[in-house]
Amino acid sequence: MITSIHNKTVKELMKLKQKKYRDQYYLVESQHLVEEAVRANQADLIISTEKVDMGVENLIVSYEVMEKLAFTKTPQPIMARCIIQKQQELLAGHRYLILDNLQDPGNIGTLVRTALAFGIDQIILSKGCVDLYNDKLLRAMQGAHFHISCIYRDLHEIIPMLQQNGVSVVGSALENGQPIATIAREEKMAFVLGNEGNGMEKEIIALCNQIAYIPITTIESLNVAVAGSIMMYHFR
Repeated sequence: MITSIHNKTVKELMKLKQKKYRDQYYLVESQHLVEEAVRANQADLIISTEKVDMGVENLIVSYEVMEKLAFTKTPQPIMARCIIQKQQELLAGHRYLILDNLQDPGNIGTLVRTALAFGIDQIILSKGCVDLYNDKLLRAMQGAHFHISCIYRDLHEIIPMLQQNGVSVVGSALENGQPIATIAREEKMAFVLGNEGNGMEKEIIALCNQIAYIPITTIESLNVAVAGSIMMYHFR
């Protein structure tokens, strides 16, 4: 059992809590996320306060060390070091979700889980989106990212690529938009969701084939995760 926070391996693991050191690996915390990582074959080390047998190398540490490694105030007794997936290629699919500068980890987490539930083939995040391996986002995704492709790309480049592959790109905005029910369901579609406060960038709106909005009453707007979930369900 490792009891010192000055242990070389522990120091290397602690670095992974900072984005600048997350080049190859990142950490997940909780029994559920560890199990999901192992099931997806993306965990190469399990860190725990007691010995566990999950078919992956196990590093046993004291509770005090776990407190330093954990992201939460009351740490779980188990974490995993996971391998960052380097694949950034566009997949051949029928449904895509595109996120334009979303910043709230809770919103992205909900959208990733919903995308997995509604058959989205790939999620494309702009480079201005929050880091996929942010601890709050990892908790919000609840392991869904292990089972769906998530890539970071320049939207100015990737949207024309999708269109060249026969994908109809539907943006989400009120201005110059059509009610969602009037937009035809096509074989290949991508849905773009904009930043929580500012919406989609004008340049990205201009690249879309169509712009859709969800008619609502009483309130001014929907949360982006709710709106995105409705779009994915409607065009699933």
